[in-house]
Amino acid sequence: MPTRRATVLSAAAVLLAVPARAVAAPGPRTEPGTAGAGGSADESATDGRLRLKLPAPSGPHPVGTLALRLVDTSRPDPWTGGPHRELMVSVRYPARAIRGFAAVPQMLPGEAAGWTELNSLADIPADRVDWAATRTHAHQGAPAGAGPYPVVLYSPGAGDPRSLGSVLCDDLASRGHVVVMVDHTYDASAVEFPGGRVERSLLPAEFAKAVPDPEHPDPVKIAALLEKVVMVRVSDVRFVLDALPGALPAPLRAVADFARVGAFGQSAGGFTALQAMHDDRRIHAAADFDGVTSYVQDDDQDGFPSTLTTDGLDRPFLLVGKDGNTPGTVPCWGELVRHSHGWHRALTLHGAAHGTYTDAVVLVPQITRRLDLPRATLTENVGTIATRRAVTADRTLLAAFFGRFLSDRADHGLLDGPSPRLPEVRFAS
Repeated sequence: MPTRRATVLSAAAVLLAVPARAVAAPGPRTEPGTAGAGGSADESATDGRLRLKLPAPSGPHPVGTLALRLVDTSRPDPWTGGPHRELMVSVRYPARAIRGFAAVPQMLPGEAAGWTELNSLADIPADRVDWAATRTHAHQGAPAGAGPYPVVLYSPGAGDPRSLGSVLCDDLASRGHVVVMVDHTYDASAVEFPGGRVERSLLPAEFAKAVPDPEHPDPVKIAALLEKVVMVRVSDVRFVLDALPGALPAPLRAVADFARVGAFGQSAGGFTALQAMHDDRRIHAAADFDGVTSYVQDDDQDGFPSTLTTDGLDRPFLLVGKDGNTPGTVPCWGELVRHSHGWHRALTLHGAAHGTYTDAVVLVPQITRRLDLPRATLTENVGTIATRRAVTADRTLLAAFFGRFLSDRADHGLLDGPSPRLPEVRFAS
């Protein structure tokens, strides 16, 4: 099994600009597994496993959601060699009303089982948690608001399911965005398709082939694998952007503004977002939460640059690192900033860890508290920053960034310098 950094810190090469032909099939009107998936942080399942809770979004809109199965018939699957590439996405959007529409679970049963077996949580007994019981604050099939709303694509960390970004994606939707959460099949721990079919991650097997002797890894082979990981992801993101206008139901298509598109992600997903913007002029702004931008395993490692790193960017981008990660300490970030033109910011959160920018920041504290795990387990996963402050900072920075560059909304200087509203934020550039 690769280390967390070996799988999540990676980049992508420029993709062939071949137009993709899309076949879209909507997910079920009620996502599988919603029945009986309730519960709160103060309850346990009948088998004794913990039930966890996600915080409510902070924006003025309630949130609707639908799941879509998207099939790229122009591209063989790069991991299995199958005849086409098949993806699942969740679309979060501002809803007009949610009464009578059920809140969907964070993970479907097959996804939860895959996450239990293969996850990015250090020293957490994942089998002690009923992952399928956690509810989001997004409501299946709720009618969309009036719009128009900018469209923002979300890519998770390598090995992670799209649902691990629910806290940020639901909040961004509640503030007036259509947010498209992309699962990268055979990369994510498990992806559940309509009908209950589940496809598990192939990354551990791919890493074992590239690094047969973990004690003596070949950085060239590792770089090649990392390049493939994000090359596939960027191709997925671009295909989703191609397919969405035809795949969305008419009422939602009418309020999704594809002239205003952004992208963001955590770890390899953050790298994917920036590389996708580099490769695709349809993306106007992108944010990277603690993802490197070269084909390396460690933040402080140099070499193996991506085209993103060597070319830089000419559209707005935001880098948000864990405590200590800045363009001065992460070589590829330094190169990216030096080669870029136009607006950009590099920030850190005091006390943040790599997992601070995922749902782990709210889930891990519940688990460690209720299972009486060592404090070191908490800090290794999500740092020393207080959960409430981390969630507030993550949400506020993301909304300020896309508000400024996709909606021309004033952010009252939050992205221009230190603010008493966000005392944890440190500006690096």
